[in-house]
Amino acid sequence: MQEERVEERPFGIKDKVGYLLGDLGNDFSFQMAASYLMVFYTKVLGLAAGMVGTLFLAARLVDAFTDVGMGNLCDNAKQQRGGRFRPWVKRMAIPVAVSSVLMYNYFVADWSYGAKMAYVIITYILWGSICYTGINIPYGSMASVITGDAGERTSLSTYRTMGAMFAGVFVGIVTPMIVYVKDAEGNSVPDGMRFLLVAVVFAVFAIICYYCCYKMCQERIELPKVEKTDKNTLFTDLKDLIKDRAFIAVMLGALLSLVANLSISSLNQYLFLDYFGNTGYIAAVSVISLIAMLLIAPFGGKITRKYGKKEAGAISLLLTAVIYILIYFFHIKNPVVYLIWLFFGYLAVGYYTVVTWAYLSDVIDNYQVQTGRRKDGTVYAVYSFSRKLGQALAGGIGGWALALIGYNETAKVQTEAVRESIYAISMWIPAVSFLVGGLLLLFMYPLTRAKVEENQRIIKENSKH
Repeated sequence: MQEERVEERPFGIKDKVGYLLGDLGNDFSFQMAASYLMVFYTKVLGLAAGMVGTLFLAARLVDAFTDVGMGNLCDNAKQQRGGRFRPWVKRMAIPVAVSSVLMYNYFVADWSYGAKMAYVIITYILWGSICYTGINIPYGSMASVITGDAGERTSLSTYRTMGAMFAGVFVGIVTPMIVYVKDAEGNSVPDGMRFLLVAVVFAVFAIICYYCCYKMCQERIELPKVEKTDKNTLFTDLKDLIKDRAFIAVMLGALLSLVANLSISSLNQYLFLDYFGNTGYIAAVSVISLIAMLLIAPFGGKITRKYGKKEAGAISLLLTAVIYILIYFFHIKNPVVYLIWLFFGYLAVGYYTVVTWAYLSDVIDNYQVQTGRRKDGTVYAVYSFSRKLGQALAGGIGGWALALIGYNETAKVQTEAVRESIYAISMWIPAVSFLVGGLLLLFMYPLTRAKVEENQRIIKENSKH
């Protein structure tokens, strides 16, 4: 049972903007890594794309322990004055920012190959598996204790999504304008020193956002005091989650969605650099993604109330898959035409993106109804691990695909066959990911609108006893 804490102020725009800033801070490093770390490792440090892809995936094995461990730590922590989750945002703000900068240390480019790989492995795990985990798990878990109202939680999901979108646009516009320079032959090439400069600036912005999130958000739901007998339920919780259809469907859906979206971001760098031969359009991708999101966001709540998150989300993903399949078969040569089609793709997936975090709140409620245990941190931690796995798979699949098609990291100009293959993998990876994700949501996810409303009623009735 959850107990309401005496509120210093009612839930409102301050909480929503604060929560938006939290993910804005997160995504200064996350989006930078998702879109440009592969390029930095291959083009600046000279590492093989296949090796980098394998690193991205192997690092997730570490996350399997650190993510779940952090979630369990939050669930078993004593209630503090600032809450159970919120203090971690303040504690980890500087460590995650500093560790993100260390990944873009271009001075190691002249080291031996083995030394470079060792440095990359250590700094990547330090950032992603330790520091980012230490702030992202508490931040994500905090949504369920900021408010207990389902509608307000959906608004938090929308604002969090907008925070990620603003970061994506900012990173997407600023980064290519700075990190790419022209060589003597007029080709666009990445500059290591500029990568480091951008990473430092983003780290400073992230720290400011984290501290604003800490100040503006308030935990209103005080979770029950953790008894000693409740602290040994981690393996029971994990076993129950593995059997939970709702959680498995949402987890796999998040994984596939991340594979699709991050492979788009990552492979677009190669698509515009090598296929279209013009990196000047990369910034436009972020702009049109934001415009599409701003157009669909106001209708997210209305669509949910009319059709339900399960039904509308499945249609959103399936329609996006169809659009990417069409882009492939139209074999577009003009980057402007490609951007127009990309806009419709972002518009189609917009609804699912806006409500994606609200799915998890429904799953947490459903888990409580089924088991009688409230495990916000643990559930979010396993969910977060699936998202990190999606990030790794996006980098891994992208890296392996580039290696498979014969991409030459040292060549300034790729062969015609490689350029055509870049176009193909840039369309088919997201198309298949969106397609499978939509089918999972449609046929596996059990939380229809009626079931979500029933769970909320049960929890509300139980809280009165």
